[in-house]
Amino acid sequence: MKTEDSFEKFKYKVAAFYDFLSIIDQEILLIKEELTTLAANQEIKGTILLASEGVNGTVCGTENAIVLFIETLEKLLKVSDINVKYSWTDKQAFRRFKARQKKEIVTIGLKQVNPAKSVGKYIKACEWNEFLEDPDSVIIDTRNEYEIKIGNFAGALNPHTSSFREFPSWVQKHLKPLIEENPSLKIGMYCTGGIRCEKATSYLIDEGFSDVHHLEGGILKYLEDVSPGNSLWEGECFVFDQRVSLDHALTPGSHRMCHACGLPISPEDLKKPTYIKGLQCEGCKNKYTDSDRARFAERQRQIDEIMKRLPENSIWPSA
Repeated sequence: MKTEDSFEKFKYKVAAFYDFLSIIDQEILLIKEELTTLAANQEIKGTILLASEGVNGTVCGTENAIVLFIETLEKLLKVSDINVKYSWTDKQAFRRFKARQKKEIVTIGLKQVNPAKSVGKYIKACEWNEFLEDPDSVIIDTRNEYEIKIGNFAGALNPHTSSFREFPSWVQKHLKPLIEENPSLKIGMYCTGGIRCEKATSYLIDEGFSDVHHLEGGILKYLEDVSPGNSLWEGECFVFDQRVSLDHALTPGSHRMCHACGLPISPEDLKKPTYIKGLQCEGCKNKYTDSDRARFAERQRQIDEIMKRLPENSIWPSA
């Protein structure tokens, strides 16, 4: 397990959290206001999503600021232990702070899905390897295609989705027939921090599936609790902030972001002739018009000017 002493060299701490619980609109407005004020006072940046089904967010700040933020959030939500995972960075992981009210804190697009009512069985990170290696289990990665591409658990099923909204359709077309043919299979799901796979288990239970499990705390908790020597994780873990990916030590990985299409770029892709900084990568080389490219080029010129004037800038640069 990682210890706080291991990360003393890093200036910023990142907290990724979620909780499925009922919140009324008046409370959402209060929570947004309180957290926005706190973030401004403590120089915290990140994104918070609030809905009637709960809260989901990631924030970045100094150690003391993040401790205060999580304590305040738990008081506002009237909970004693929110589901939170930590990672570290030497530069601010976000450009600003946003708190938004949404219909869902993670969008599956089905009103009947209610994780506060029923979810699958949690599997602790220390028990996940055993589940992965069980021949009577089927493992499903509930993340998107571009996330899975840079890191995954070998052997896990890839639904080939570009958004979580597509997951129910994949279940109907592929998972249902698989389980009908192999009814004794145990289903295990995972995602980055636990929120998508938890909501996915709620959907499966609603659809009549049984023996449904999910990795508690997601990949981030697994990387925190399982040593590299015992780990079955391969590659890096995509995160939705300026760091792009995390390595097994929960520190910024080797991937960068294409600021044309917004997808991660591997070190190998950065060396390809199709890569033009800020304008295109291998994945989007045929996607945009000349006018789009001109706009991207001007944006990149401005970013380069800022980085030249402010070399100690605490924000991650454009790839």
